[in-house]
Amino acid sequence: DPKAFERCSQLHTNCYHIETSETDFSGEKVYNTPDYLKMMWRRIELLTQVLEMGFNFIFTDADIMWLRDPFPRLYPDGDFQMACDRFFGNPFDSDNWVNGGFTYVRSNNRSIEFYKFWHKSRLDYPELHDQDVFNRIKHQPFISEIGIQMRFFDTVYFGGFCQTSRDINLVCTMHANCCIGLEKKLHDLNLVLDDWRKYTSLSKHVENTTWSVPMK
Repeated sequence: DPKAFERCSQLHTNCYHIETSETDFSGEKVYNTPDYLKMMWRRIELLTQVLEMGFNFIFTDADIMWLRDPFPRLYPDGDFQMACDRFFGNPFDSDNWVNGGFTYVRSNNRSIEFYKFWHKSRLDYPELHDQDVFNRIKHQPFISEIGIQMRFFDTVYFGGFCQTSRDINLVCTMHANCCIGLEKKLHDLNLVLDDWRKYTSLSKHVENTTWSVPMK
């Protein structure tokens, strides 16, 4: 929205103001409502344009709290890297329960073609948001044909309320996923922040990780 764009511009020059003629995206959009779906697909369209301009990017939802620098945990050999609601132990396994709230993507022909295909696939699944459509298309032959290398992040490092990080000594980000409603997200993220402040006040390694946010 204009306020966020103004604040971004005060900090650096790499800001982009998304303008839409149909929908006002400045307010909260309730999960899976028509305006929510429009916002999600406008996001995919924007990220496609970023890739076409030759930029790699990290995309992070606003309800993700960064606790440590995540860059050392990015995979060196993946074109498209995505967080998970639930991670089953294998970063190559596309059957991990993915979450599009945190992604790292390298700009190349493979990633550009994938994002175009992803955005186009919304027409085949008009009632689904981008994450659900990703799950529908990830095993399609076209994905293998373009040769895109996908990796999926361990929730130890990129945790969330669906599957909290098992080790506060390693966690980089915490996502307020599996939590619907802006007020609930803010409440639970403040609990995460309280836990983090308690942890950083300690002078020793924490053996057992517990979080105040409920497991969903």
